[in-house]
Amino acid sequence: MAPPSGSAAYKKKDGTLTMSQDRQSVSWIPAAGGASGTITLSVTHITNLQQTPANNPKVMLKIFVQPPDPPNAAPEQYVFSFTAGANARPEADAIKDALSSAIQAAKTAPAAGAQEGMSAAMAMASAVSSTGTGKNVWDDDNRLKGDVELQQSLLKSDPNLQRMFMESLHTKPETLGAGQFMSLFWSTRLHLLRAHAIEKAQMRGSYNVLSTLKPRVEDNVTKMNISKEQIQLIFNQHPLIKRVYDENVPKLSEQQFWSRFFQSRLFKKLRGERISENDPTDAILDKYLKTDEYADYERDSHVPNFLDLAGNEVNNSQRRGNRPDLDMRPSGVDKVPIIRTLNVLSEKIMAGVAPADRDPSAPVGMDEETFNELQLRDLRGDEESNRVLLNIRDQSRFFSQAKGIGEEERLVAKKDPEQVMGDLRIEVKRNLPDDGTTQLGRLVEPDDEDSDNEEKGPSQQVGSKANLQRASKQILDAIRDRQAQTEVSAGSSTYGLSSALYDRLTLTHATTTEFLHQFWQAFLSGNSDRAGEVASLVESLNRAMERIKSVAADAEAERKVEVDRLKRHAREVFDATGKKPRMNLAGVPGGEKVVNQLLGPTIKTLEVALEKYKTALAQEMKENPPIA
Repeated sequence: MAPPSGSAAYKKKDGTLTMSQDRQSVSWIPAAGGASGTITLSVTHITNLQQTPANNPKVMLKIFVQPPDPPNAAPEQYVFSFTAGANARPEADAIKDALSSAIQAAKTAPAAGAQEGMSAAMAMASAVSSTGTGKNVWDDDNRLKGDVELQQSLLKSDPNLQRMFMESLHTKPETLGAGQFMSLFWSTRLHLLRAHAIEKAQMRGSYNVLSTLKPRVEDNVTKMNISKEQIQLIFNQHPLIKRVYDENVPKLSEQQFWSRFFQSRLFKKLRGERISENDPTDAILDKYLKTDEYADYERDSHVPNFLDLAGNEVNNSQRRGNRPDLDMRPSGVDKVPIIRTLNVLSEKIMAGVAPADRDPSAPVGMDEETFNELQLRDLRGDEESNRVLLNIRDQSRFFSQAKGIGEEERLVAKKDPEQVMGDLRIEVKRNLPDDGTTQLGRLVEPDDEDSDNEEKGPSQQVGSKANLQRASKQILDAIRDRQAQTEVSAGSSTYGLSSALYDRLTLTHATTTEFLHQFWQAFLSGNSDRAGEVASLVESLNRAMERIKSVAADAEAERKVEVDRLKRHAREVFDATGKKPRMNLAGVPGGEKVVNQLLGPTIKTLEVALEKYKTALAQEMKENPPIA
């Protein structure tokens, strides 16, 4: 059952008020102004409903919504005035009843209601933070079709899709409700919703923030921009900076602290850079240069003995033999500080990543039972191939070597290959010279045609000439098509139409294709309950045909303006010079012909869809005649 919807005005703006597919939210979509003005109210935040009495000619519905933040804020009021005339009261009652049922269900089952009624962002955050037991929003097609917030987010990120959505919404039949239209529209774009949901679920992980901070010089002043998120990352990755900040910020202002820190030697040390004598000194921050912020971390971390070079050197009780290689000698971390910094930061960053590791001994991609079964199957021998053998008797008759060579093959075999190649070169040079200039008739009408025609009858000569003309026409058509494709690839992609008219043609084609998709989905479903929906979609197809004819008429009018301009220019030239210029009015691009060529397959598809519907309707009326 489709969710209830109705035409309603909000703040004197017309629009449509509809329930979501999962009955967990109600949305008001403006008739004009784009999808950015859409209002979505979650059922879990609705506290009260008020409706005008039945004897009141004005049908209004007031919805009280408690905002989640701050929790003690006064509830917000949304007043919707229904504008459907005689159908206003039934539409308002249907929406109010559906909202009341959804609110009651949310109160009786708060946990389930909160889980299903959460927004798309909260659902995706819950999916990311969970251990994988819950189902993601992009794995459920019904949740994708009913998530209004996700759909509005996708429309805002894709202007072309938003234009097509609004155009289709404005041109839809009146009998097709807004909820039904949105369900049909998004049912063919679940892959876009799924990709957008996965994209929104992506979160940027931790990174080495100090390496990304680079000061810039403006007007001989060094400046650096830093955000709160970057400061939080710095504190998490470098506890020493947090300690220095806590001990000195009350004495220094926050701006002074960060300004002095990014110019200090401590900043270079934490980035893993070597400190030189030319670096500026700081009386406060230089006190922490000898503090090892990784001492506690390395003390807590366990290093195996066979990897701990410094530990092995200390525990070596007998120093004998050759001196170890240079790469095997332990050295102080101060010589190459960047290695130690990157190693510790990499471990910290990877520690904050969601664990994706698994038991190395566990089977990959299957359970233990299947893995053991496959191991047992590996011990089996190769199965005999089960195929049908094809036995052919007297196979030698399929090879020409087994029998005598034909008369024509015998004559060819007797010719000298060098003489044949020489004759072929002479013929190519005569018919296709090096400069590329040759008559087209030489390609399709050989020189020995006259001698052949003397041996043929009159009817054969006529047939041969017709074949040559047909071949010549095919070659010329192929050349013209190739030239047209070259012109389009070179930049004339509007086919002689103006940019505005071409954009209108493209939008008309997109909306027509959308209604065709919806029509064939409903028509081929075989569901008798969707007969009314099919009839309304047929009305949309008829309107689409009218829009195509309107575009063609405007294109012809645009071409006529250009033709009149050329005629007027020719007349002016004739009056000025007395010479009549040559004009090729037939070569003026654009017009109705171009529109019909570009939208030819779409027009044919519309005609086929309408013809199929008429045939099915006539068959239905014949089998089930209406009762008088």
